[in-house]
Amino acid sequence: MAQEKLNFEHFLSQTNVDRFAFTQDLHNYLLENGCKATFEEKKTSLLGSYKHTKTKKTIINLLLREQGLFVRIYGENLNTYRDFLETLTAGMIANIQEAGVCKRLAHGTCSPKCAGYDFTIGGEHFQKCRYSCFEFLVTDESAPYIRAFVEKETAARVGA
Repeated sequence: MAQEKLNFEHFLSQTNVDRFAFTQDLHNYLLENGCKATFEEKKTSLLGSYKHTKTKKTIINLLLREQGLFVRIYGENLNTYRDFLETLTAGMIANIQEAGVCKRLAHGTCSPKCAGYDFTIGGEHFQKCRYSCFEFLVTDESAPYIRAFVEKETAARVGA
């Protein structure tokens, strides 16, 4: 059975009221900066995906889970804003530390097409999987950092 495509309004209606403004603002920002949005229902969550029309690659996913709204950022242009990672909150850095190791970078065992992230924060070296590395729960503390992260990645793609 084909999955039903959803719209942003449905996605937003399922979002915690405390995250309406953040979600709406991020959605508008991405649309204004050349992204196309799609929404669908997955087994464990609602998923919003934003692809940049120039690169045809996903910039972020929004995931509505039981714990709240998560944003997964695909930091393909991380090299252009590495210093920004040093400004992330302790909780966000802890999320990165807990994320899965990139099996291709660390062990050469994942798909050759898969590309993880290799970077340092505060002298600690990370080789993390692109699908879990930059996935953050939106909180009052993390929201401005998530927004800034998305802006940096979007700007790097627009300039690419």
